[in-house]
Amino acid sequence: MSRLVRMVRWSRHHQNVTLAVATAVACVLIGLATGFWLLFRVAYAAAVAVPLIYLWTRSMADGLEVGITRRSHRVTQGQHLEGQILVRSRSFLPKIWLEVEDPSSVPGHSAHRVITLGSRSVAAWSYRTPTRVRGVYELGPLTITAADPFGFFQFTRTFGHVTTVLVYPNAPELPNFYLPPANLPGEGRIRRRTHNVTPNVAGVRPYEPGDSFNRIHWPATARTGAPMVKQFELDPASDIWIVLDLHASAHAGEGEDGTEEAAVRICASIARYFVSANRSVGLISFGVDLRVDEPDRGANHYTRLLESLALARAVGDVPLSNLLLEESRRFGRHTTVVVVTPSANEDWALTMMSLGARGVKVAAVLIEAATFGAHTNTLDVYGTLTAGGIYTYTVKRDDDIGRVLAAGSEGVPAASLRAQGIR
Repeated sequence: MSRLVRMVRWSRHHQNVTLAVATAVACVLIGLATGFWLLFRVAYAAAVAVPLIYLWTRSMADGLEVGITRRSHRVTQGQHLEGQILVRSRSFLPKIWLEVEDPSSVPGHSAHRVITLGSRSVAAWSYRTPTRVRGVYELGPLTITAADPFGFFQFTRTFGHVTTVLVYPNAPELPNFYLPPANLPGEGRIRRRTHNVTPNVAGVRPYEPGDSFNRIHWPATARTGAPMVKQFELDPASDIWIVLDLHASAHAGEGEDGTEEAAVRICASIARYFVSANRSVGLISFGVDLRVDEPDRGANHYTRLLESLALARAVGDVPLSNLLLEESRRFGRHTTVVVVTPSANEDWALTMMSLGARGVKVAAVLIEAATFGAHTNTLDVYGTLTAGGIYTYTVKRDDDIGRVLAAGSEGVPAASLRAQGIR
């Protein structure tokens, strides 16, 4: 029974072969009944042609060598993915109409072409695909399919493996950016260790493989007789917390024209500005799940922030006010919190006011969702933020982020300064 099922499945996948065999059998039966000699020759031709076509098609799929070079694995949105594909034939027989496909989830990737290879010949081409949308994508594995002109047989070979590509969000440069300065802690401030080299040495520890030689503390090494390296701590500067609102109901628009993309670009720009200023920056968001990147400095930390932002999706079910309340334990008098959101719900603005009452310096970047097609109005939220003395930027759909976010450094309203307790 199982053999019969397999035969039925095979015949469905090779309908042309089934039709050719059925035609040959019919010719033989009719030829035996009528004695017409031409029918026998048709049956003989089919009996010889089908195996020859099978062997020829299979030979086209064999004897291939493929070289795949992926030059780009991590790029910034707007840059190009580049690579090269080389297909070499090791056979003396020509290979015609080979379908080469390089499957990819990258939008706009040109993944299909048909090539013909002569005896021991080579075909090579390069690809250069622009990256328009941030996120994680896959390239490969490459497949080559050989088929005969009659559609009788088809053979596919797979080469290479799946390659992951990460597209970072675009981060427009901010020439200037203003946030209310936080109160720096005094003598009793909490010190945090860091992997970066700073002017503050916290102590020494035994050398471990991978430690840089410029961190060796030679007096301690001479005293103990074993290699000792210096430990550093962060400079006395306030932490910057960026809170990205990924609550699904707060966002509007789709793709590049949505508030989600605008919010991610703004967060990336703010993180770039403060990391370049050697400030300690952290990121909190709740999309698919809670994502917290603790405050740190340096290029490596900025890359981690970009990775988090590249994966950010506005699919969360936690309102911004709840997120701020749950994570408020992370915010102290030595921190500045900046919220990036298109939400028209006033609850989060009231939560920001309560954080400010505790001494946390707060600011907001309010994206006007109405300019992205939403049926909400953020005027009431802006009024609440202004009444609470919370320094607020507003961003519209077609605004230049670099220009809008830099405008605050040119002059801070006196009323906002008084509300923040700054003279």
